Amino acid sequence: MKIQKSAEDYLETILMLGKKKGNVRSIDIATALSFSKPSVSVAMKNLRENGYILMDRDGFIALTEKGHEIAEKIYERHTLLSSFLMYLGVPKEIAAEDACRLEHVISEESFEALKKHVYTHKEVMELKDEKE
Repeated sequence: MKIQKSAEDYLETILMLGKKKGNVRSIDIATALSFSKPSVSVAMKNLRENGYILMDRDGFIALTEKGHEIAEKIYERHTLLSSFLMYLGVPKEIAAEDACRLEHVISEESFEALKKHVYTHKEVMELKDEKE
């Protein structure tokens, strides 16, 4: 299930926009990612042809089960990594940018170990956040 970083970014963006707006169109993705409409159209065609998204006749985009699975995985990585970096004292904007890069390259084993550590020590992290 290994796909390119850019495809993962598109799927994650579709997931996040869907949660925020409900309906997602190519123009929404282009705006969110600051990409040109033609670039997004080509990417959507590739994602559709590879079975990651569906597009209805009105141009609304939905994730397939396969696309949703990848998007959720990337979103979980992004969320956990950015939260952990902020817990370590990294400013929010930098943590989000770094998490965006890390989410694509961290191995499944390393991410699961980090996730286990974070959830095991969640109370400590929350207490630190309350003190700040």
